Amino acid sequence: MFKKILIANRGEIALRVLRTCKEMGIKTVAVYSEADKDSLHVNFADEAVCIGPPSGADSYLKIPNIISAAEITNADAIHPGYGFLSENEQFSKICLENKIKFIGASAEMIKNMGDKANAKSTMKKAGVPVIPGSDGIIETLEEAKEIAKKIGYPVMIKASAGGGGKGMRIVKKHTELSAAWNSAKKEAFAGFGNDDMYMEKLLIEPRHIEIQIIGDSKGRVCHLSERDCSIQRRHQKLLEESPSPFMTDKLRDDMGKAAIKAGEAVKYEGVGTIEFLVDKNRNFYFMEMNTRIQVEHPVTEEVINYDLIREQIKVAAGIKISGKNYTPDLHAIECRINAEDPYNNFMPSPGKITNLFVPGGHGVRTDTHVYSGYIIPPYYDSMIAKLITVAQTREEAIAKMHRALSEFVIEGVKTTIPFHLKLMKNDSFIKGDYSINFMENFKL
Repeated sequence: MFKKILIANRGEIALRVLRTCKEMGIKTVAVYSEADKDSLHVNFADEAVCIGPPSGADSYLKIPNIISAAEITNADAIHPGYGFLSENEQFSKICLENKIKFIGASAEMIKNMGDKANAKSTMKKAGVPVIPGSDGIIETLEEAKEIAKKIGYPVMIKASAGGGGKGMRIVKKHTELSAAWNSAKKEAFAGFGNDDMYMEKLLIEPRHIEIQIIGDSKGRVCHLSERDCSIQRRHQKLLEESPSPFMTDKLRDDMGKAAIKAGEAVKYEGVGTIEFLVDKNRNFYFMEMNTRIQVEHPVTEEVINYDLIREQIKVAAGIKISGKNYTPDLHAIECRINAEDPYNNFMPSPGKITNLFVPGGHGVRTDTHVYSGYIIPPYYDSMIAKLITVAQTREEAIAKMHRALSEFVIEGVKTTIPFHLKLMKNDSFIKGDYSINFMENFKL
């Protein structure tokens, strides 16, 4: 087992990883930007190293600074959390070259699964259902027109190196294709330095359901059931739950087998997520693979009583997994609490938290790094907390979530708590009748 782990991240995920490390008896190193010098993960870690100025590009994304911090503190492993360098093939490779264990996927796996077109091709060969579309990168606009005509409109143009909704365009008819193609390529190049595009058939009002998997160095892969992540705004998840209210025993079994097949096809090691789109007839299609821990991992942990960070660390240390597939016994919901104004188009709201009260009680979990007096910096993602409730039934979990949200006090900045309170009382959500288009008709 590792003696000391450097946590190459910030905020709630840095604190989340740190807590499990402490429980496992592993020493911790926090790295931080100048803007995060007063963060809880800095105060709670055994050692802390400043790695640069506030900008993420000059600190949390600065590979030489992080490797140097690991070397001067004699850390034998690095946990990247999610975001930042968690799916950076170069970082994974450099860790290996410096004999520091990267608690995540190998450089080759990150490269193969990070390239969306390549990932789709790999899954297709493995027998995992994929959305009809191009077989790989589309070289020209003329080729795009031919493929769109073949699979039929509407279609979705996607950046191969994309993420977070960037470089994506919905095209409903052939007259819109040229403009969408040009703008998507431009946005993709600006965001990723890569304007390679591919195309998929657009599914009407699908659900976004993902399967959590874990694989070990012995080639064994198992699934830890599903999460429904369909409540989204601009391709950013707002709420996740497990199990999905849309799920049936057969669909879970079929999707679980497909996810295991996907993991085995790439000899996956560590925790990862196979993301699917599921249409109204419960046909499911591979969308992408995330080779890291997910923001929404707590809902899985709560319904199967499984510390994903602990298992991730154990797998990285060469320990075998049980090989057991899981079915949720409880129901869990996670609301992402962002420092954003839901009444003003979810505009970011950085600033000082003047008063904070975090809800508690049976079946209530809050993952957060903020405290009263904490100043939310404007340089990073606006998520400041994750509120998770777990209960015997979905109805109880919703009622518990509404109660917990109504107790949650964050003053000094705007937050998405009012949005989530309204969502818990929404008839369609209560019925479990929603898709990724839900937010188009939601009124606060």
